[in-house]
Amino acid sequence: MFFKVLIVLLFIAVTIYIGFYARKHSRDVDGFVLGGRKVGPWLSAFAYGTTYFSAVVFVGYAGQFGWKYGMSVVWVGLGNAFIGSLLVWYVLGARTRAMTHHLRAQTMPEFFGARFSSPALRIAAAAIIFIFLIPYTASVYNGLSRLFDMAFGVPYEWCIIAMAVLTCIYVVLGGYMATAINDVVQGCVMLLGIVAVIVVVLAGYGGFTQAVVTLSQVPSDAPGMTEMQGAYVSIFGPDLFNLLGVLVLTSMGTWGMPQMVQKFYAIKSFDAIKRGAIISTLFAVVIAGGCYFLGGFARLAADSIEYRSGGVPVYDSIIPTMLKGMPDSLMGLLVVLVLSASISTLSALVMTSSSTLTLDFLKGKFKMDTKRQVLSIRLLIVVFVIVSVVIALIQYNSPITFIAQLMAISWGALAGSFLGPFLYGLYWQRTTTASVWACFIFAVTLVCVSMVLNYTETVKMNLINVGALAMLAGLVIVPVVSWLTPRPDAEKTSTLFKESYLNLHDSEIDAD
Repeated sequence: MFFKVLIVLLFIAVTIYIGFYARKHSRDVDGFVLGGRKVGPWLSAFAYGTTYFSAVVFVGYAGQFGWKYGMSVVWVGLGNAFIGSLLVWYVLGARTRAMTHHLRAQTMPEFFGARFSSPALRIAAAAIIFIFLIPYTASVYNGLSRLFDMAFGVPYEWCIIAMAVLTCIYVVLGGYMATAINDVVQGCVMLLGIVAVIVVVLAGYGGFTQAVVTLSQVPSDAPGMTEMQGAYVSIFGPDLFNLLGVLVLTSMGTWGMPQMVQKFYAIKSFDAIKRGAIISTLFAVVIAGGCYFLGGFARLAADSIEYRSGGVPVYDSIIPTMLKGMPDSLMGLLVVLVLSASISTLSALVMTSSSTLTLDFLKGKFKMDTKRQVLSIRLLIVVFVIVSVVIALIQYNSPITFIAQLMAISWGALAGSFLGPFLYGLYWQRTTTASVWACFIFAVTLVCVSMVLNYTETVKMNLINVGALAMLAGLVIVPVVSWLTPRPDAEKTSTLFKESYLNLHDSEIDAD
């Protein structure tokens, strides 16, 4: 216990120190929200990666989908690395940096409002972000708190409160730069921790070869596949269709999640984007690939995990169960690993929500100078953390308790609303305001209706697949509605694209 507590206290001390150190970068809005748009490739890449992967992936997704799909779940990790990291950096990175810089947009709603000359669109986007980031935040609290309960015996409620206080302190102090610097420290801990954990866990099952042999003897319980032998070590697993749903949700979601895309607003140059893409991808291969690889052996813990009535596993208990019995020093590293991943994600979420509400709603309603805007963002960070803590506590005893389902609700609504409009808005001048509205309405309605049907048990729907459908549908809705509605001002959009991308291939950009 001494080693575990010491490692966690050291991590907390470093995190708070970085918050104080980064205060000098957070004196104005651009500095507090985007680090002055001067963030280098290493900070940007680690900020992206640590925001992407949290306790949601390590505890929730790795456990649940490792149980359902076995070793084939590694495809999801590879999809996260090459679709959710490498491809998105190359497709969105440079154009996002260029157009948001030209439009002076600091948030995703600001981008929509300026790109489509629609204040109403800006307010709608801000509302969607503020509402649907809450279930994602609750899922992060859920994952980390389960691990803390296992490692220290600390009640769930106290874990949530402690993590919320720590997040508030360093984000309120140092803003975006504090989160970016912390992300590098936290990312290094994550890289070291995931490798050590995999080695120790597999050793406990007799080594990699023996673990695979044992897993191959587990009979499939997937519908229609109950007679399949070696299902959980096969290349595509027992349920390829639903596996693809997970891959699409977790890999394509980053293309439309505001806290992910906003990393491209802050990066200082196009050269930095190219280098950041490689760093981010390598980070994702290790972290996402490692998490899902470990989760692929979930069935080996079948005799030890918790079950609900009817024999349904408590999926979020699988990974913590697999980790029981580890040496105290390694357990301390593991806790810091998941704490690092979760804190970095939470900081990005609260920063996105508070800055969106201030810059896209309050600033337009009240006269606010720079100091008042920064103060408002800081106060709203505290408010958002409090609200998400309350939701997390309520959610803990609700019917929707699995981390994966909470994340699916959030990512489905947010990325479903924003992915198509944002992508086409960067590349296609013909994109219309009506098509963006259509995408917003479709995604939010689809996710909300599915959630209500599930909650009332009227119709059981796979929320993972619903979220994936919302994202893919947006890629069709935007061009179809754009062709069916009046073309935007051709001269205005042409000038916007020309001026935004005039220096697209220059190595540096004026950050002022």
